[in-house]
Amino acid sequence: MRLGVDVGTVRVGVARTDPDAILAVPEATFERDRLTVQRIAAVVAEWSAIAVYVGLPRSLSGDEGLAAGAARRLAAELAAAVPCAVRLIDERLSTVAAQRALHDAGRDTRQSRPVIDQAAAVLILEHALAMERAAGTLVGEAVTVEGAAGEEGSP
Repeated sequence: MRLGVDVGTVRVGVARTDPDAILAVPEATFERDRLTVQRIAAVVAEWSAIAVYVGLPRSLSGDEGLAAGAARRLAAELAAAVPCAVRLIDERLSTVAAQRALHDAGRDTRQSRPVIDQAAAVLILEHALAMERAAGTLVGEAVTVEGAAGEEGSP
């Protein structure tokens, strides 16, 4: 079981896999506040997750801005709060893709903001699962309790 997390300025979307880590499904949307990490940690405990993939928003050029810094900080706090691996995974345009998919399905994106956050988390998790299948191991940047990122693919 793995979780995917889309960190926004107002809300955080969470997705999870099935027990065999084949399928990613929406799990929850939380308001972004001082209890966000505890709420995600409760989902980790509920599903006995072995990894949490936190989306790292980068620009198309690969640069990191304020949103990436916020994702890194949340990932570091999460690493200190959960007994499983926390990994940062590139999530360029996941929210845009989620909005487009919902719009194409006939959903009003303004009224569907919590669903968009979950859909973005699903896309982050699906991307991580595809990379895992190719690599045969957890992928992305490992986040330690101190918040330092490690090498791609290291456990």
